[in-house]
Amino acid sequence: MPHIIKIKSIENVTHNVKRFRCEKPAGYTFHPGQATEVAINKPGWEEEKRPFTFTALNDSPDLEFTIKIYDDHQGVTNELNSLKPGNELIVDDVWGTIEYKGPGYFIAGGAGITPFIAILRQLKKDNEVAGNKLFFSNKTSRDIILEEELSNILGENAIYVITDEPANNYHTGLINEAFLKTHIDDFSKPFYLCGPTPMVEALKECLTMLGSSPDAVVFEK
Repeated sequence: MPHIIKIKSIENVTHNVKRFRCEKPAGYTFHPGQATEVAINKPGWEEEKRPFTFTALNDSPDLEFTIKIYDDHQGVTNELNSLKPGNELIVDDVWGTIEYKGPGYFIAGGAGITPFIAILRQLKKDNEVAGNKLFFSNKTSRDIILEEELSNILGENAIYVITDEPANNYHTGLINEAFLKTHIDDFSKPFYLCGPTPMVEALKECLTMLGSSPDAVVFEK
C-alpha cells in the first residue's frame, strides 16, 4: 500500500550522493538490506517509481535513503536533487532478497553499498561485526560513500578499491578472480554482492569457479 511521507532533512554524503531522512508511516517495518519503490509526490512524477534501499535501522523513528544523483539526464534522481525538506515522497511496500546469513564477505560497487549500510549498522549495534569483511569498489576516491563510518565499523576489514584513477592509499584495479584469490581465504563463507549487473554476474561466475556454493551467494534477484 502506498504511503505519502514528508522529507525532514537532506544532507550531502559525497559530491553526488544525498541522504534523505523522511517521516516513517505508523507500523511500517523492514529488515536491514530491504528496499521499497519510491516516487515523488508531484504532478507527473507519482508513477515514476524507483527502487531505493533503507539505510537507517528499523527501530529508527525516521526512514532514510542514501541516493546517488544522476544529474546528466532528466530522470527521477535528478528531480530528487531539486527537492527540499517539506516536499513529499511516495513509498510502497517493503521488498528485497539481500538478507544477512552470517559472517562473510560483502562486495559492493558504487551505490551498491546501500543495502549493506543498514546491515553493517545493525551488526555494529548488536556487537556482531566480527568475521565480516567489505570490499568496496568505486571509480574514484571521492565516490566512496560513508567511508569514515564504514571504516569505523569494520576497521582494517573495510577495503576500498579504486578503478579509474591512481590512488596511493587504496587498492586499485578490478575486483576479479585474481583479487579474490589474494584477499579471501575461505570461500565457504557467505558472500553478499550488490552493484552494477555486469559486476555482480562476473563475481558470481568467479566465486563458482573458486569453490563457493551458489546457495552462499546473496544478491538482489
